[in-house]
Amino acid sequence: MSRRETATEAQLSATDQAEEGQILVMIVGYVLLALLVVTVVIGISSVYLEHKRLLSLADGASLAAADSYTLGEVAGEGGSPSAVLGSQRVRNVAADFVARSPSSARFDSLTVTEGTGSPDGSTAVVILSSLVHPPVVNFLVPDGIRIEAASIARSRLTR
Repeated sequence: MSRRETATEAQLSATDQAEEGQILVMIVGYVLLALLVVTVVIGISSVYLEHKRLLSLADGASLAAADSYTLGEVAGEGGSPSAVLGSQRVRNVAADFVARSPSSARFDSLTVTEGTGSPDGSTAVVILSSLVHPPVVNFLVPDGIRIEAASIARSRLTR
């Protein structure tokens, strides 16, 4: 072996010793980053699933409210009656549906919001609001995250 080769090997060995332990820091950093990503995905998925459940409850409430129509005036001879919805009636039927539904017990601070009603007399609009407490990151948002779900159903009479 020449003198130059032994000097190069000595430099490489000194470099290896200086870099020892840096791989461990990099691995710990990547593990922490992966845990952070998993935690965020779990939180977002939880909020998304609760929103879908709330939307399902809002769909049922809007269908029940749309079925609570009263018959309107028959226009002219041979005309057909129309389905008429009142905003207060839609609100009351939606609130009653939510109160009687067994799935409403799983929601925190479930309310029928002010936007619930019938804007045109034939469409039932139901908007529900609830709080979601995502797992793992609940300490970051102790009051929860407010979500809303809106559903629209229309009453139409046909022969």
